[in-house]
Amino acid sequence: MSLFKNIFSKEKKETLDKGLEKSNTSFFNKLSKAVAGKSTVDDEVLDDLEDVLIASDVGVDTTLKIIKRIEERVAKDKYFGTDELNRILREEIAALLALTNAGNETDFNIPEGRRPYVIMVVGVNGVGKTTTIGKLAAQFKKKGLKVVLGAADTFRAAAIDQLQVWADRVDVPIVKQSMGSDPASVAYDTIQSGVSQNADVVIIDTAGRLHNKVNLMNELTKIKRVMQKVTPDVPDEVLLVLDGSTGQNAFEQAKQFTKATEVTSLAITKLDGTAKGGVVIGISDQFQIPVKYIGVGEKIDDLQVFNKIEFVDSFFK
Repeated sequence: MSLFKNIFSKEKKETLDKGLEKSNTSFFNKLSKAVAGKSTVDDEVLDDLEDVLIASDVGVDTTLKIIKRIEERVAKDKYFGTDELNRILREEIAALLALTNAGNETDFNIPEGRRPYVIMVVGVNGVGKTTTIGKLAAQFKKKGLKVVLGAADTFRAAAIDQLQVWADRVDVPIVKQSMGSDPASVAYDTIQSGVSQNADVVIIDTAGRLHNKVNLMNELTKIKRVMQKVTPDVPDEVLLVLDGSTGQNAFEQAKQFTKATEVTSLAITKLDGTAKGGVVIGISDQFQIPVKYIGVGEKIDDLQVFNKIEFVDSFFK
């Protein structure tokens, strides 16, 4: 029986369970080997557990933090068996996630107040950035919100075309210019369009280049500055999209983008095709940025609002 109250719909929970199945199976196969033949949690078990967490892409720093917390519990409780390790581990990981990911969102919402609510989406090419934008637009529209998309990744014609496909599929307006246009100009036009159409949400795609961090920083800063000529203090949110299946590469991308701009939330995609689900735990902890969305499948509804309780429950199922 789950340790946590199930607050997702049955369908969403089943999708999350299935999406994390590879991570769950891989983790518990390694954990079972680590505790085989052991009855108590001793230094050897903790060393093996450390290896298991690192191999599951939780990351070295976060792994050491988890191990330290378990060591403290071993010292305090004096004795607990390996059969209790699963429960202790999930409790400590849930507590760690709770430090960054406040609340238990179960639906797609935007804060009350300013309209339009402006989300600038960043991330390297190939992580599922445009797909995430399309799925977000679909979910917001399903909530009855009016959405406008902006194709400010003007360095690739394919990026503009792909976002157009999603705009057509979801049936929301898109603002775009030709390939090679100034991305800040597209962002400006998108904000203006959002204001004139009384949109609830504006989502702006940006170029996914990381070859030169200074150029990236300058570009994103310029986009922000130009958008603010229409509406002060936008964007309301800078969403960094990371491909969970790349494991430690996702850490490096997060490091580069958080240096280039002020990232306020994360979306971690492609978790259904990988055993590297532990990357969600490590990135959330190391960057102290809330994970807002996770991708656990190809369908529109398979982009889910991240819920730390349900995630841990599915990861340790």
